[in-house]
Amino acid sequence: MTISTLASGFLLTDEKDASRYTLHRDGQLVSVLDYRDDGRTIALTRAFTIPTFRGHGYAGVVVEGAVADIIARGDRKVDAVCWYVADWFAAHPEHAGLLRVR
Repeated sequence: MTISTLASGFLLTDEKDASRYTLHRDGQLVSVLDYRDDGRTIALTRAFTIPTFRGHGYAGVVVEGAVADIIARGDRKVDAVCWYVADWFAAHPEHAGLLRVR
């Protein structure tokens, strides 16, 4: 498990055993990003925000944190399977080099 503290009371955790990143704010789970890792590529398969916390941009925060973690590791490409993740990459072309070429 890898834990990163983000600004504004956010805590991003890579729960490797569950193949997901979780985002907590002030101790409450607010968003989850599921993935599959085959050793070369991390397929980001589903971004989900707990319904009571929707509309605050938390899915974007969890995706941004996961991308930063993947970049820091430097040994994986990303397959944006989830539509939200694909839209996030389209809005952040500076990270396009991280995407797996199909």
